[in-house]
Amino acid sequence: MTLQEAQQKVDEWIKTTGVRYFSELTNMAILTEEVGEVARLMSRMYGEQSFKESDKGKELNDELADVLWVLICIANQTGVDLTDALQKNFDKKSSRDKDRHQHLSEP
Repeated sequence: MTLQEAQQKVDEWIKTTGVRYFSELTNMAILTEEVGEVARLMSRMYGEQSFKESDKGKELNDELADVLWVLICIANQTGVDLTDALQKNFDKKSSRDKDRHQHLSEP
């Protein structure tokens, strides 16, 4: 699925099943919550925190998809074409950062 297709599918789902978009500010808060859930899981999977009973059954792919879903919602309701935005971001990084990390070696 392309980014454009994802934006269309989320929009269709929101308008048919979800009824309407939450406000932009509400979605920003939800995005923050979802990123926090990714951080919690990452700290347990790759960091030094121990899993709690409430963490069981959580999967990184699902948590990342939740972040992407809300990000797409925000893009849709603010008129951002994520395909275009990502391409422009690649262009910016390619010109600005082309030599920036060359001194780093692999861990």
